Amino acid sequence: MILAFKIVSYLEGISYLLLLGVGVPLKYLAGNDSWVKSLGMPHGLLFVAYIFLAIVVRQSKNWDTKTTSVVLIASIIPFGTFYVDKKYL
Repeated sequence: MILAFKIVSYLEGISYLLLLGVGVPLKYLAGNDSWVKSLGMPHGLLFVAYIFLAIVVRQSKNWDTKTTSVVLIASIIPFGTFYVDKKYL
């Protein structure tokens, strides 16, 4: 399960960076929302999978409430999922 969480964590981080770094600027600066439409649903699914797997991995890694909170909050901070991978996995 930890390997699945690592993979989802990495993909969620990449999708978030693409959405924020490419999709949003293109939408608001160039009026082209195709990237936001293309990346939005996969990112949303990866986000939900990340949260679910974080809760599952919490039990196997015996994370306390503080660590679990950091892992969950990292999903909404750019580069946060990469930090979780290095520090907690």
